[in-house]
Amino acid sequence: MALKGRALYDFHSETEGEISIRQDEDLVVFSEMSLDGWLQGQNSCGEMGLFPASYVEIIRPGASANHNDYPGSPAGSLGAQVSAYDSSSPARSSGGGGFLSNPGSFEDDDDDDWDDWDDGCTVVDEPRAAGLGTNGHPPLNLSYPGAYPSQHMAFRPKPPLERQDSLASAKRGSMVGRNLNRFSCFVRSGVEAFILGDVPMMAKIAETYSIEMGPRGPQWKANPHPFACSVEDPTKQTKFKGIKSYISYKLTPTHSGSPVYRRYKHFDWLYNRLLHKFTVISVPHLPEKQATGRFEEDFIEKRKRRLILWMDHMTSHPVLSQYEGFQHFLSCLDDKQWKMGKRRAEKDEMVGASFLLTLQIPTEHQDLQDVEDRVDTFKAFSKKMDDSVLQLSTVASELVRKHVGGFRKDFQKLGSAFQAISQAFQMDPPFSSEALNSAISHTGRTYETVGEMFAEQPKNDLFHMLDTLSLYQGLLSNFPDIIHLQKGAFAKVKESQRMSDEGRMVQDEADGIRRRCRVVGFALQAEMSHFHQRRELDFQHMMQSYLRQQILFYQRVAQQLEKALRMYDHL
Repeated sequence: MALKGRALYDFHSETEGEISIRQDEDLVVFSEMSLDGWLQGQNSCGEMGLFPASYVEIIRPGASANHNDYPGSPAGSLGAQVSAYDSSSPARSSGGGGFLSNPGSFEDDDDDDWDDWDDGCTVVDEPRAAGLGTNGHPPLNLSYPGAYPSQHMAFRPKPPLERQDSLASAKRGSMVGRNLNRFSCFVRSGVEAFILGDVPMMAKIAETYSIEMGPRGPQWKANPHPFACSVEDPTKQTKFKGIKSYISYKLTPTHSGSPVYRRYKHFDWLYNRLLHKFTVISVPHLPEKQATGRFEEDFIEKRKRRLILWMDHMTSHPVLSQYEGFQHFLSCLDDKQWKMGKRRAEKDEMVGASFLLTLQIPTEHQDLQDVEDRVDTFKAFSKKMDDSVLQLSTVASELVRKHVGGFRKDFQKLGSAFQAISQAFQMDPPFSSEALNSAISHTGRTYETVGEMFAEQPKNDLFHMLDTLSLYQGLLSNFPDIIHLQKGAFAKVKESQRMSDEGRMVQDEADGIRRRCRVVGFALQAEMSHFHQRRELDFQHMMQSYLRQQILFYQRVAQQLEKALRMYDHL
């Protein structure tokens, strides 16, 4: 039976059988049963095809609007908190707001079982205050399908907690208004609780990340041990006597030199931990899934190229590159140690809003109005860049189709027409010039060759451009939620200062809110700075590579034409 659905995010189809959907678009879903994380349905334009399951939420008639937000309700039970997810999605549905996740959307496109990767049932033990993960997206409460609590499960005790402020601050909630939109990323990410001083301070924080003042403002302190990591040799492997197949990638980090082998689902696990932990960082999206043809050579090559770009961004980020879970992903060779490190990452308490407690900010004063102006400028910039990246991506994709289709056919038609002229000239032998006929025939074959060259050229230039643009579409799509966190923090500062001026709040409490807002502001500015730094490098490389390949291509075409031209010199 067909169901109503709503698109959570934009999705642009790239292969036959898929359809594009727009955020907030009403959809018809033919069946809740997904195929490797894909659903079949119809968009508002009447197009029918496949789209990622986790990009869509099924609308349930009469469902409670916020039943998952209250632990006391039946829907707030552990079973209701199992979040289905899809590795191609920038976010995962939490099932709130009258929507439920689609069954089967957790399926990995390589393999949907975890028996050879983790044989235990891991429950993520985390404060509910964390709410959503990075960029306002829902956290993954249970890390993999079937992860229900066991009576034999041993939970790690939490360290003792301390309040951030005095007991007087506990009454702040009745004074500073709280956001009533429980689905706002500002609320559910826990940043509102952090700003109001309601996020408990750990007695001991093992990890710290520093922000320093650079020539253009706040920036993340560089990783003292920078490294890179290659992604090579995608290899198809099987298990269960060939019943299950998957692709394994060889990763070799420069700081260890020891290769490890990871599947796409391992990348997916890491990606979800990153989303959950780093609230104010734009985590690059993983390459999207494909419903069919995942073992085809072109798809494997495309995924490898995009995983290389993803890895380059991860290793270049001063914070993400130092994350213990990422280092474990890159270095662990032992299966037992892998499972222990995986569970340790899933029980990490410094996630979401608590991650902000790990940040050390500069002592330099920054006027909050100046910070807000900088954020507004970046917001306008990122929106414009997002639009222009989409435009260039659309044009480049259309050009690829022309290279493979229209250009190739047109040159083949021209070559065939020249061949027909040559054949006509041969029909009256007394007046036939063998040299001219041969030259015209060769010209025809030359243009057929040029057509094939056009068809092959996107592999050398346009594919790499589209890979970079795809990465930046993902990075840019994260910033609206991150900026929303800062905007919410600004609003709380202004509200608290107004109440202090009116004598309804002691100044110390208002100063505490301002101080914690500074943490969020410095973090966002540091992330903005890193984004600009990487953008300059990436787009410089993208444009240089594209132009070099274009020059080489037209030089090869010119060589073919010059060779054909010389055949007419001595007729």
